[in-house]
Amino acid sequence: MPHAQASQQQQQQQQQPGRPGSARGTNPSTPRLSQPPSSIPPPPAAQPPAAASTVRRTPVDMDTDVTQGGMRREGADWLIAFNNKVPKVLDVDLVHTLDHSSVVCCVNFSHDGKYLATGCNRTAQIYDVVTGQRISVLADESVLRKGDLYIRSVCFSPDGNFIATGAEDCQIRIWDLAAKQIRTVLQGHTQDIYSLDYSYDGRLIVSGSGDRTARIWEADTGRLLHTLVVEDQDSKDAGVTSVAFSPDGKYVAAGSLDRMVRVWDTRTGEFIERFEGHRDSVYSVVFAPDNKHLVSGSLDKSIKMWELGRGTTATSKAAPNACTATFAGHKDFVLSVACSPCGNWVISGSKDRGVQFWDPMKAQKLFVLHGHKNSVISVAISPKGNLFATGSGDFRARIWSYERANPAAAAVMPMNP
Repeated sequence: MPHAQASQQQQQQQQQPGRPGSARGTNPSTPRLSQPPSSIPPPPAAQPPAAASTVRRTPVDMDTDVTQGGMRREGADWLIAFNNKVPKVLDVDLVHTLDHSSVVCCVNFSHDGKYLATGCNRTAQIYDVVTGQRISVLADESVLRKGDLYIRSVCFSPDGNFIATGAEDCQIRIWDLAAKQIRTVLQGHTQDIYSLDYSYDGRLIVSGSGDRTARIWEADTGRLLHTLVVEDQDSKDAGVTSVAFSPDGKYVAAGSLDRMVRVWDTRTGEFIERFEGHRDSVYSVVFAPDNKHLVSGSLDKSIKMWELGRGTTATSKAAPNACTATFAGHKDFVLSVACSPCGNWVISGSKDRGVQFWDPMKAQKLFVLHGHKNSVISVAISPKGNLFATGSGDFRARIWSYERANPAAAAVMPMNP
């Protein structure tokens, strides 16, 4: 994504998300698109943790439709408020809290669901999902750069043997997990790496960077296959913030600071279409499991679902209903979105510190989860099992469980007419 007195400046620094477009000390009302991603400092320090009682009792800007009617659940330092306008269909619980020494910029599950990777300052860390124990810390000791070096993206290979990390030094490192050593370094980007994804067959890696390109690489050899340049619009602020392969591997999608979502053909590198409709930078994109839809999250505080094949092409304009749904509910920037493997749920993380669960078919918010004391920078859903993870500026990643609610229990929950 992206002066007053010193105390005010410090407060602004603490509240900025750790993603592209988040300049420390910048007033959030100031247009962020005037700053290219390369000029953006690393994620700020998290603000001091609030008292647990404050987290439990303060609504934290939750909508009235999820704070009235008594449909809520509280943990020691987290709160879930269910939407009282729809039946309660899911139960959620905290499984593990994973403390870090810096902002957690990204979280991602292995394809078998056994491990969670996190990216933070100078290291990627891997945790056992069952025990919550950290089993590996990956750090490139050869880096001579002083100061912070945030890992902005982590992604497991489908076979679980490798993990790709993207950092602020413009390099993509492929790690052999068994040896805990770097196998390959992919070089070519000229600005920060913000996003990575493996194709579902493990043959390809796509990367997104502030240099206005997405790049497709051959995973085994590190050979660059295609450079996908954002050049279909006259925009100086088109850094690529998020990339994703479609489940069938045919397409690559990218979200950019210029408010667009673009799609290319994986095999040829040919531009296919773009989707317009967000009013601010797009920070996250993901394909739905059906191979027919895309979901995007934006700094305009909204999430949108798009139908593939209905966007603007090189020769035609977008169909009027290219955007099939808009999910509005967050009070601040949407920094990350994810789809469940079954396609029944979309989750979103925001600078408002909340995580929201959505029914994408009805564009209905199911509940709001407040479990962090700073921006929720990254969300991920496990490909196996009913787990999701959140990474935050409060120096924590958390693993949560979700499951279908007991119909009988849900029936007795107080609800407004």
